[in-house]
Amino acid sequence: MIRLSTSWMYQQSLTTMLNQQGELSATQNQVSSGQRINLASDDPAGATQVVSLNHILASTAQYSSNIDAANARLSTESNTLSSFNSLLDQARSMAVQGINGTLSSSDRQDMATQLTQIRAQLVQLANTTDASGDALFAGTSTTSTPFALNSDGSVSYVGNSDNQMTTIGSGLRIPNSDEGAGLFMNIPAGNGSFVASAAAGNTGSLLVGATSVTDASAWKAATAAGPVNYQISFDAAGNWTATDANNGNAVVASGSYQDGGSIGFNGMTIALSGTPAAGDTVSVNSGQTQDVFATLTNMINALNDGSVGDTQLNNTMSRQIESIDRAQDQLSSTQTDVGGRLNRLTQQQSTYSGLTLTYQTTLSGVQDTDMASAISQLMLQSTALQASQQTFAKVQGMSLFDYLK
Repeated sequence: MIRLSTSWMYQQSLTTMLNQQGELSATQNQVSSGQRINLASDDPAGATQVVSLNHILASTAQYSSNIDAANARLSTESNTLSSFNSLLDQARSMAVQGINGTLSSSDRQDMATQLTQIRAQLVQLANTTDASGDALFAGTSTTSTPFALNSDGSVSYVGNSDNQMTTIGSGLRIPNSDEGAGLFMNIPAGNGSFVASAAAGNTGSLLVGATSVTDASAWKAATAAGPVNYQISFDAAGNWTATDANNGNAVVASGSYQDGGSIGFNGMTIALSGTPAAGDTVSVNSGQTQDVFATLTNMINALNDGSVGDTQLNNTMSRQIESIDRAQDQLSSTQTDVGGRLNRLTQQQSTYSGLTLTYQTTLSGVQDTDMASAISQLMLQSTALQASQQTFAKVQGMSLFDYLK
């Protein structure tokens, strides 16, 4: 016969009720929090999965935030470049006006004033900042004003040549803007391959028109040793001779020019019009660059210089039109690239939206409480606890004297 001591009975009853209270409390916590796993001990394997999923969701959220920031910067850049391009259109129209018509002194002054205003607007646009006050075109430099307009009309760039990058995925980075040196400063001069300029001291009416590379292989051979530096000289009969300043002024080509014709050698062609005087020259140089602000400054200086005749002004304006065209080519190429980057950001953001939904669904399945099951469990546990408490209350009140008559 087994004898049960009163202390053992009390201890067993207490242990049972404490366990039931613990289970009830855990179930109540699941119902109130809506989460099945509140402590790692609730489900060690599930808790590990929850940590992993939360880490993935946090990374995805950060990448999405980065995409939003990059999207804002690139959209601002695209709008800025459009405005920049519109101002260059205005400057180009005035240059064409200067070539096609005879300008009075007051016309020149008015045009110079307008171009000065356009140049100031271009500098302002080049110093555009994003919503955080960071310059769009300073590269990775922390300066807020990468472009400075100097007293002589020149513009200095104090940013750097590194594009800011945004991380939009594991091992995936994308430029969120474009540095200003390559965009506005280091623009190929002339037609992009070379620039042909009539000398300022020419006394004839020779005008340099369109220029182009018409034989790529011959031009490649001519520039194999480096940029070319030719000088084309005319005599009184219109004959021309091209010499190479890089090779002891050796003669490289010669011929006869007729008004409205062109001359060509070493793979290039230069359209000319007007009549050259004896001793007039045209220089041909490759490998040169000209910033977009200098283009407007050259136009402004020529218009403000009362000693510049119509022929020289026309030649100056023609060369600056070429430079504006090259600058607009650079802007167009960059805008196309920006559009491509914006599309990539949109696609990546769409991918993250789908992944986030998938991860959240998975996380919910692992972590969230099944309310119907948990509430049923809560009711059963509550009933069981009440029964234990009532039973203990009756048992602990029992005494041997209750059975003595």
